[in-house]
Amino acid sequence: MSKIEIACFNKASALLAIQENVDRIELCEDYSLGGITPSVETLLTLKQKSNIPIYAMIRPRGGDFLYNAKELEQMKSDLMMLKEVGADGFVFGILDENNRFDFDKNLELMNHAAGIPCTFHRAFDRIENQEEALEEIIKCGFKTILTSGGASSAMQGLDKLKELKNLAGDRITILVGGGVRSTNVAELKHDFDYLHSACISADSENIDVEELRKLLQQLR
Repeated sequence: MSKIEIACFNKASALLAIQENVDRIELCEDYSLGGITPSVETLLTLKQKSNIPIYAMIRPRGGDFLYNAKELEQMKSDLMMLKEVGADGFVFGILDENNRFDFDKNLELMNHAAGIPCTFHRAFDRIENQEEALEEIIKCGFKTILTSGGASSAMQGLDKLKELKNLAGDRITILVGGGVRSTNVAELKHDFDYLHSACISADSENIDVEELRKLLQQLR
């Protein structure tokens, strides 16, 4: 049975996801920026209310995934603070000026995580040679890659996603995201063990609880 990670951009949405007993939460803020680092206070509140795993986004700003030294230090500091209040995992991704996987900078954050599982997020979809990047990400120690297969949605990138899963084997989890909804999750669950969705309403960053329930119904 496939599992589902729900991206939550605020505390209210995360509480709804907890109420519906999702498998995991990716906690971030500001949907308009594509998700940035959440507050320590939000994570602390949620951890006091549930044992559902919560992975915290580590991203200091929107835009590209090329970070300068000051931004990298901010990412390390944020990771350590979120780690102290009980983050179950972290979600981040650093690329170089050519949109390639930056092994050294990602490894610095991995070392700060110190064994807590990390997901390389959809920065992966900006990488041209995904097969090469897959091997480097595994070598760096990531447990998961969140990807749409380089396409604008998981359904459009389906062939690539299947190829990546075959290449990954049991070395890393391919977490399928990008337009995952109740209308297509039945097709995706046949090929993938873990799916990712925001389940947001059309006009806000809040979870559409009816859509979430429909999605979970398809999976369970």
